[in-house]
Amino acid sequence: MLIGKRIRELRKLRKMKLIDLAEKTGIQIATLSRIEHERMTGTLASHLKIAKALSIELPELYQDVVNRSKAEPETITEKTPTQTFSFNEKAAYEILTPNVMSKKMMPIMMRLEAKGKTSPEVTSPGTERFVFVLKGKITVYVGEKTFPLKPNNSLYFDASIQHWFENSGEVPAKFMSISTPVAL
Repeated sequence: MLIGKRIRELRKLRKMKLIDLAEKTGIQIATLSRIEHERMTGTLASHLKIAKALSIELPELYQDVVNRSKAEPETITEKTPTQTFSFNEKAAYEILTPNVMSKKMMPIMMRLEAKGKTSPEVTSPGTERFVFVLKGKITVYVGEKTFPLKPNNSLYFDASIQHWFENSGEVPAKFMSISTPVAL
């Protein structure tokens, strides 16, 4: 069982509505709904609030939750459906695994057209990101620092610091990015 299903099961067992849980935890109802429907996993802080609102200890909340490290391997082929999103007309990314919200890391393939860039982003504290350039040249901006990268270069950084990517070359760039924990 995944964490969202466990939370929903415990909430219904206590005959609580989602709005009741939102009021008791201070977590937005939309966020709780995303957690219950496995679109996001939530954070340890949110799990603590949920456990308290359900009048249980954290270990009981995690009881019977699947340990993803024991999950079956997933093979991704050209026929496996993936999700592609655009930052803008010159920047796009593709999530490389199905059911990403139930995973511990998020692998994505990013594409930047010449002179393209992403918007600045900041993720929650504790989020880490690894980038590996496959094609083209990119510049990664992390806080006040600048990291120019070319094919076969990589960068590992704290993604809770404001960062963005820019194609610093004349041809389209392609690079892999892996974040942990999953954050959208």
